[in-house]
Amino acid sequence: DESGHVLPPSEFILAAETYQRMAAIDRWVIQRVLRWMATNRDRLEDFGGFAINVSGHSMNDETFPDFVLQQFERTEAPTSKVCFEITETAAIASFSQANRFIQALKELGCKFALDDFGTGLSSFGYLKHFPVDFLKIDGSFVKGVLHDPIDREMVRSINEIGHLTGKQTIAEWAENAEIIEILRGLGVDYAQGYGVSQPQRVQRAAIA
Repeated sequence: DESGHVLPPSEFILAAETYQRMAAIDRWVIQRVLRWMATNRDRLEDFGGFAINVSGHSMNDETFPDFVLQQFERTEAPTSKVCFEITETAAIASFSQANRFIQALKELGCKFALDDFGTGLSSFGYLKHFPVDFLKIDGSFVKGVLHDPIDREMVRSINEIGHLTGKQTIAEWAENAEIIEILRGLGVDYAQGYGVSQPQRVQRAAIA
């Protein structure tokens, strides 16, 4: 912000979407991440991978896949280290465009995650048509697994369906050790949240 403080996405994404700036932000992020990867090749083994969110605005942009391909060509960043995350609602709203984008980048070696899964009305019907690698279970269910049996069953169900369709699962909003232990018992593959790690700048990160 104007005082130099870091703003979380929840503070600026709504404004960016309202004023049609999300596609520009997506491109800026992709350029920065791939450029960092290209200039820090000696550090890439310290990181399991780099997840990049893609907005619905970019999914609706027919020039976006070519832009991403051009950035990989220019930087020669390793595609196998990149996982693009697309929200379930954006993927369903731009079904054909999202599928084309996924197919084009998967051919290069990129991975894909379907983000916020479980919030859409037609989730399971669409799931088998998306060739994604990871299924991210929406955090609104995950945060309630300690006390709400319905949320716990939703997580269990999404996890099982994800595995049946050949995808690995990631639970969002895993905020503490107790939630992580339940997720482990349910067979969820990965957890994301403060219970795993607080956010930190990539320059300071040392991930084995």
